Amino acid sequence: MNNFAQHHLDLLLRDAKVVPAVNQIQCHPYFTQQPLAAYCEKLGIAVEAWSPLGGTGGNLLDDPVLKKLATKYAKSAAQIVLRWDLQRGIITIPKSTHQARIIANTDIYGFELSKDDMKTINDLNQNLKPYPAGWDPDTIDF
Repeated sequence: MNNFAQHHLDLLLRDAKVVPAVNQIQCHPYFTQQPLAAYCEKLGIAVEAWSPLGGTGGNLLDDPVLKKLATKYAKSAAQIVLRWDLQRGIITIPKSTHQARIIANTDIYGFELSKDDMKTINDLNQNLKPYPAGWDPDTIDF
């Protein structure tokens, strides 16, 4: 399933016999979805991030805080974000068609972000509008 907010999960679980295994939601440092991720964890639902690097046309990877952390850890801003997801327990499958980026995106296991740096990234949250182009699970006409 994807894009289920807490109220969608509550409604589903009123009648469902099986708890969903995964909830794929938009999730990145500008839209951390921390309360929803915590709720899913409480229910035993894994969270998978879509648009984990901020999406096309975004400027997340140019964020000065992420760039500073990238320098500190000798990594790219994308690697910092992917490591942040990993340490939060978020399943992340970044999309790229560039071989060098695909290889770099897997190089996130040889370091760990400090607790303070995790908080710094969490604090970038802006609760941006979660759904592009009007695709909102509360208003879409199925």
